[in-house]
Amino acid sequence: MLNRVVITGMGAITPIGNDLNSFWQGLISGKGGIGPITRFDTTDYKVKVAAEVKDFDPLLHMDKSDLRKYDLFCQYALAAAAQAVEASGIKGTLSPEEIGVYFGSGIGGIGTFEEQQKALLEKGPRRVSPFFIPALIINMAGGLIAIKHNFQGAAVSSVTACATSNNAIGEAYRAIKHGYLSAVLAGGAEAAIVPLGLAGFSNMKALSTTEDPTCACVPFDARRNGFVMGEGAGALMLEEYEHAKARGAVIYAEVCGYGAACDAHHITAPDPEGKGGARALRLAYEEAGGCQRPDRIYINAHGTSTPLNDACETLAIKKGLGEEVARACMVSSTKSMTGHMLGAAGAVEAIACAMTLREGIVPPTIGYQEPDLACDLDYVPNLAREADIELALSASLGFGGHNAYLAFRKCEG
Repeated sequence: MLNRVVITGMGAITPIGNDLNSFWQGLISGKGGIGPITRFDTTDYKVKVAAEVKDFDPLLHMDKSDLRKYDLFCQYALAAAAQAVEASGIKGTLSPEEIGVYFGSGIGGIGTFEEQQKALLEKGPRRVSPFFIPALIINMAGGLIAIKHNFQGAAVSSVTACATSNNAIGEAYRAIKHGYLSAVLAGGAEAAIVPLGLAGFSNMKALSTTEDPTCACVPFDARRNGFVMGEGAGALMLEEYEHAKARGAVIYAEVCGYGAACDAHHITAPDPEGKGGARALRLAYEEAGGCQRPDRIYINAHGTSTPLNDACETLAIKKGLGEEVARACMVSSTKSMTGHMLGAAGAVEAIACAMTLREGIVPPTIGYQEPDLACDLDYVPNLAREADIELALSASLGFGGHNAYLAFRKCEG
C-alpha cells in the first residue's frame, strides 16, 4: 500500500516575517518585503532594490560560537527548521533512523565564497578560514539540520536552481509515500544578496532595474522587467498520515501530487511553448486526482515578474490543465511580496499553499496595475480573496530548464 503524506509543522524566515504567523499575515495583508539594499553600497550597480530578511536573530536558534562557522543561508535554514520541528511535535515519536532531511539551496554559501576569496587575495592562503568549505557547500544546510535534531534517515540536498525546494519536498513526499521514511524535514534556504550575487544576476539582465520598491516586482503585469532578489528559508515537516493521526498531530494539509520535467531548451530561458511546465503541472494534477470544481483550484505561480517567464507560465498553465480549467482557477504570485527567494522560494510558497487551504484565504499578487495580453488569467490582483480551496498547486521553475509542481489538499478522513 502507498502511504498518505501530510504536513505537521512549518517554519519560515522571509522578507515579510520570520515565523509562520508573521509570514502568513504578511501575505494576506499584501505586505511588501522589497526595499533599498542595505547590506552594501549599490552606487555602481544598476539594481538598487532587493527583498532582504529583516530583524533576523540567529541566536534564537544557535550558539554565538557557531555564527562564524555557518554561512547565512545555513543560519536561515536552521532557524526555519527549528520552527517546523517544534511545531510538529515529532521528536520522540519515531526513531532517528525513520526521519530524513531533504533540504537544498540554489546557490549556497556565496557570501562565504566572496569573503574568503577576498581574504585569499588580500592576505594570502593561510588566512582562508578552515570553515570555508563546510560553510560554502550546499548540502551543509541539511547536514546541520540533521545534526541539530539527530535525524538519521536519508539526508538529500536538491540543487535545481529556483526549483530546488519543490524538488526537495517532492522527493521527500515520494520517500514517505513509498515507505522508505516515516517523516522528512524538507525545504530550502538562500542568502545570495551579496555584491557578487547581485552583479552576476544583474549582468545577465535577469533583475529588475526599477528603483521604486512598490513596482519593481509586478508579476503578470505589462510593466514587468525582471525579478527582485529575495532570501530566507522555508521548512516543512512531512509525515506519514497514519502516524501523524495516531499521535494527534496538527495537520496543515496533505501532499497529494508531484510532477517534475525538464525543458531541455536553454540555460536560462524557459521553453517558449511552456512544454516542461505544462508537463510537470499535469503530472502533479493527475497524481492528485484532479478537481471537480476548477473554481476551487489555487495555483501559487512561479511568477517572477520577468517578461518571458510570466507569459510562458501562463501558457503552460493553460496547456497543463486545459484552457477552460485554467481560466476558472485563481493564480497568484507571492513573489510580488517576498521577491524571488531562489532555492528557498518553493518551500515558502508550499507553506503559502498549505495555509491557503487551512485558512480559506488566497494571497494576492500585489502591485498589479496594467494587464498584459499574454497574461490573461485570474491573478488575484492586489487584495487577498476568501475562497474555499480544494486543491492548491505550487510551481517552481529553475535555470537549466527545471520544472517542479507540488499539489496539496485539505486532509480529510
